[in-house]
Amino acid sequence: MVISVKVPEELADQAKARGLSLEEYVQELLARQAQAHPINSSSPRTEIEVQAWLASMTQFSDKIPPLPEKISRDWIYQEHD
Repeated sequence: MVISVKVPEELADQAKARGLSLEEYVQELLARQAQAHPINSSSPRTEIEVQAWLASMTQFSDKIPPLPEKISRDWIYQEHD
């Protein structure tokens, strides 16, 4: 697979400081990230992890405005000109 991206200069500087090519450094970063956050974790989530996930989903729910009793086209497009 080939991916092309614009690389921030600081990332290139970090690679150079470690004596690695940019490609080697990015591969190392991705490998570390993959190890820290496996895609298909075989272990089930703990209750604490589930509770934290649920809390993160609802953390700003108090800022959601209530819906009107009847939803009209005008209400849907009220913020659009």
